[in-house]
Amino acid sequence: MPRPGWDEYFMQIAELVKTRSTCLRRQVGCVAVKDNRILSTGYNGSPPGTRHCEELGGCLREHLGVPSGERHELCRALHAEQNTIIQAAASSSNIEGATLYSTTQPCILCAKMIIGARIKRLVFRGHYPDELARKMLEESGLEIVRIEE
Repeated sequence: MPRPGWDEYFMQIAELVKTRSTCLRRQVGCVAVKDNRILSTGYNGSPPGTRHCEELGGCLREHLGVPSGERHELCRALHAEQNTIIQAAASSSNIEGATLYSTTQPCILCAKMIIGARIKRLVFRGHYPDELARKMLEESGLEIVRIEE
C-alpha cells in the first residue's frame, strides 16, 4: 500500500477533525502544521461554554435564509481556522511560518486571520463562495494549494 504524501496525510487528519463539528450547515476541520508536526487543530462550532445551534432549535442563518459565504456575524460558531489559531495561542504554539490544512477554502474573516498570523502555506479542499477571501489570500503572497475533491 502506498504511503500518502504529507499534504494528503494532514488533509486526512483535518477530515477526521471536522467530525467533531457541531455546525448544522457545514462541517469543517483544520490542522496547523510546522516541520511536519501538528501544532493545533480546530473545527467549526460554538465557543466553549455556549450552546450549539442544535440545542437552540436550529441554525439562525438557515432560518433567515442567509446564503453560504454571507453575513458571518449571524453565526454562533467559530470557524475551524479561527479555532485552530485560537488553540495554538492557548497552548503557546508559534504558528508563524506554519502550513494550515483546511477541508474547505477559508472565508474572508479566516483569510484575514491566516494572513495576520503569518501562515506561510494554505492547503485546502473544497470550494467556498467568497471571492474576496480568495483574492486577499493570493495578494498576501502565501503559498496556496488546492487539492481537488
